[in-house]
Parts: sequence; C-alpha cells; structure tokens
Amino acid sequence: MEFNEVIKNRFCCRDFQEKKIEPEKIQAILEAASSAPSAGNLQAYHVFAVSDEKKKKELVRAALGQMFIAEAPLVLVFCANPEKSSAKYGERGKNLYSIQDATIAAVFAWLKAVDLGLSACWVGAFDEEEVKEILGAEEILKPVVIMTMGYCGEEKEERRREKIEKHLNYS
Repeated sequence: MEFNEVIKNRFCCRDFQEKKIEPEKIQAILEAASSAPSAGNLQAYHVFAVSDEKKKKELVRAALGQMFIAEAPLVLVFCANPEKSSAKYGERGKNLYSIQDATIAAVFAWLKAVDLGLSACWVGAFDEEEVKEILGAEEILKPVVIMTMGYCGEEKEERRREKIEKHLNYS
C-alpha cells in the first residue's frame, strides 16, 4: 500500500472481526515497531503482546471498562523504560524521551498494521499500576499506550480534521 493510502486508511476501529491475525503479520508489525527511531538509539521501551482472553478481560477492567479491548485478537501494550533513557539523558530522558520512544514505536506498529490490511485503536485511558500488574511488567516500566489490533468489523467514518493552518506557525 502506498504511504498516503496508509495515512488515509488509518482510523480508530473499536469493532473487530473474530478472525485471528496471521503470525507473519504480527511479526511484521513488531519488526516495524522495533525499527522506529529512538533517542540515542536506546530503544527505551518494551512491548507486551497479549492475545490471552483472560488477560485481555483484565486489561478491560484496567482501561475503565473499554470492552473492545477484549474483542480485539491482539493487544499490544507499549511501555516506556524511563530508567534506561535517564541513564544517558537525565530528567529529560526519564520524563520525555522514553515516552516518545514508546509512542513512536506504537505509531510505527499501527501504520504497519494498516499497511497489512488491519486496523487498530489507541487507548490512553487506563490505570498504569493495574496494567503493569496484569502484564507482570517490571516496576521500572511505564505503560503509555494500549493498542488493540485486528480485522475491523465496522465501516470507517469520515474524519473531520482542522485545517493545518490552525496548528501551524511558520517563520
């Protein structure tokens, strides 16, 4: 798929078909995430891939009851590793760069999923501590996004976007 088509086709799908994602597609998505740029090439993040039904239901609870999480065939949880980044970049690495590293990796994964004919949804509302407990994540990790993935079962709605001039200062 051409890049402009990927951008155009990306949207937040919250209704997934009961169809498993092929292992080679999951691998390609994870490789895309791994190829994302990161501060100092530290790759200060960790990704949890969740397909276990029980864990997905627990993530629903941690994410304020967003039921579509349990319905997605695959849930990727991107966690920042603030300690890894702060070792090189201090407070800015801890509070910003590690979070940027995890979110850029998440965006790369999402765009690759769209390129492969899948859909995803970015979930940012959740209890971090509860998510870490569900995943058995190390204490040093900071969950920053839960991303659901699968074959979409809903029609894409037209997105309203503000004109770029509203968000741009150019000098």
